[in-house]
Amino acid sequence: MSATAVRADCAADRSGTLTFDLTAPAPGPDAVLLLRRRGAAGRKLGGAVRVPLSRSGPGRLRAVLPAAAELAEGRWDAYVEEPGSERAEAVVEPGLRDLRALVDRSPDTGTASVSARVPYPTADGRLAVRCWVRAPHAEAGAVVVGPDGMTVEGVLYGVVAGEGAAVEARLPGDPARVHSFPLTSADGPSGAFACTLPYAPPATGPVPEAQLWQLWLVPAAGADGVRISRILDDVWSRNKSFVYPGRPAAPGVLATPCYTADNDLCLRLEPGAADR
Repeated sequence: MSATAVRADCAADRSGTLTFDLTAPAPGPDAVLLLRRRGAAGRKLGGAVRVPLSRSGPGRLRAVLPAAAELAEGRWDAYVEEPGSERAEAVVEPGLRDLRALVDRSPDTGTASVSARVPYPTADGRLAVRCWVRAPHAEAGAVVVGPDGMTVEGVLYGVVAGEGAAVEARLPGDPARVHSFPLTSADGPSGAFACTLPYAPPATGPVPEAQLWQLWLVPAAGADGVRISRILDDVWSRNKSFVYPGRPAAPGVLATPCYTADNDLCLRLEPGAADR
């Protein structure tokens, strides 16, 4: 197989198994689907996962990545690799993606680790897989933008909220700027939680430019925080598809709930007029 692009349709089941059906010329006997983890700015990281390919029809190849296969958190680019003296790699382009089984997944709240894998098209037209591995995990649900604060509902996995449970807004790079707000409700057996974060406290400090405050759930007094994110569906990057209105947090400061490109929930503060 030459180092040219091939095309892959993807399907997911509720367990997390991914099936890739490729349209490609006949490979050599040792060809595999290669998943290689990508780092910041697209650089390659150590580690790769190779999935065997089998013939599934005329001009069709199939690779199955089981849910039990280990895949570290990150973004994994897909290739077809044919071993040889030059180890030719064919770029895999995205075809049809059937990800309906991933919508609104609800793992057992007692599970120690939550993982999610979403195939997606990259900006330059390649196929990649976004993978999350969180232990424990706080899954964000409804986010309601109020006039004075944001209300967040969600489900906590792998740990139970106890006495002193709270949500913290943290400003990265400045450990002194942390604001804590108690949960307004928590149900241990179901993992359900809710909290309200007023906009004003984070805005008491200087906001000379845009600030992205990370939101963490602290399940009990003195416990480690759990990042609040939304990963249990078919959306690989929520920062542009989930957009919330801004509200005044302080004179000349606008507060807006938002998601990062990695689906972590944040509160963005920025200089701005109240009528934006």
